[in-house]
Amino acid sequence: MHKPPVQDEAEQEPAVAAPPPAADAIVAVDPRLLIREQGLGGYVTEFKRRLHSGDLGSMPVIVALILIWGIFQGLNSTFLSANNLSTIAFNVVGTGMIAVGIVFVLLLGEIDLSVSYVSGLAGAVFAVLSVYHGFPEPLALVLGILTGTAIGALQGFFFAKVGVPAFVVTLAGFLAWNGAMLWVLGKNGTVNLKANGLLYNLYNYTFTDVAYAYGLALIGVLLYLGSSLWQANRRRQAGVPFRPLTDIIVKTVLLAVVSFAAAAVLNQADGLPLCLLLFLVVVIGLDLVLRRTTYGRQIFAVGGGIEAARRAGINVVWIRISVFMLAGTMAAIGGMFLAGQVNSAQSTQGGGNTLMNAIAAAVIGGTSLFGGRGKTWSALLGALVIVSIQQGMYILNLNTAIQYMITGAVLLAAVVVDSLSRRTQKASGRA
Repeated sequence: MHKPPVQDEAEQEPAVAAPPPAADAIVAVDPRLLIREQGLGGYVTEFKRRLHSGDLGSMPVIVALILIWGIFQGLNSTFLSANNLSTIAFNVVGTGMIAVGIVFVLLLGEIDLSVSYVSGLAGAVFAVLSVYHGFPEPLALVLGILTGTAIGALQGFFFAKVGVPAFVVTLAGFLAWNGAMLWVLGKNGTVNLKANGLLYNLYNYTFTDVAYAYGLALIGVLLYLGSSLWQANRRRQAGVPFRPLTDIIVKTVLLAVVSFAAAAVLNQADGLPLCLLLFLVVVIGLDLVLRRTTYGRQIFAVGGGIEAARRAGINVVWIRISVFMLAGTMAAIGGMFLAGQVNSAQSTQGGGNTLMNAIAAAVIGGTSLFGGRGKTWSALLGALVIVSIQQGMYILNLNTAIQYMITGAVLLAAVVVDSLSRRTQKASGRA
């Protein structure tokens, strides 16, 4: 007679279900979403809290932009005309592209002083290859942009691997790439690009049909609405606080008003500029990289504290090198648009106030000089401020010296706001 096998004591005991959480257990949730669930009163409370804690976000630059536009419109009624605003939209692109790369470097708490002449060298490489050596323009464009990527990798290596301070490395680059640009351009110092060529069209081409601008505005609004509803639904299914429908609708309506107003202004002028469309694609794409990818979170982590990031298993060396590669790439892309603006590569490209405008755009737009705080939209907002000042001065026929002084004052104000905000956050325990 067979006896049933003796079961282990552990096997005989039935599985015990995990006890339910206590009624008074504290569950970690996103406080911003709790605020949103409280409606308008919650937003007022949150706004006051952010003011007291120094978490101002993009509010200062938006207020500054409104003031600048209001002042110049009061001094000259043509400032807010469709043609002038369209000109601002064109002029934002070159500086803005370079500033996007600067945003990434500033997030690390570092600086890149070479981007202006990296942009000039990239434009010179494109011009010489396409005009003098007969390279197809698309291939010359790719090689010019890769020039910026390679320069960024080289500078990033010396900074991240060798340990030379970024300020010193990029200051040396500022001098070296200026010399390289002059050497590539040769004795004449200027290479005129082909009439109606690739760079000319990238910068100057416009979609004249009104459907393009309005269609882009509609697509942007629908994408925002769809992504917001999708995220809210995911959070609701997961049982965590989510954005209420009224919040989503209000923000969608605000975005629609701004988007369709911009489309109407552009259509009153020449239409939707291709360069502006490409700039928006870059800003949105890299914003998603920063906010929605592991790589973006690692950049913020390194900017927030190198030692903590290293202990968390982040490859700090690679993050630093890759960020400088991205800055070099964006500088080269910006250089292509600057060359397309004048349809030539010149020895003066990258000089003057190109570097200061790019850095100022990133800082004025809200990116912290201390690292760990900022977004790609900072480049767009800051570039809008700087170009608006330049265009306003041009319309008023004021001296360039006054323009520099006003831009410098705005930059100083942005840094002061950043410093005070950081100090307030530390006092409130948020930094």
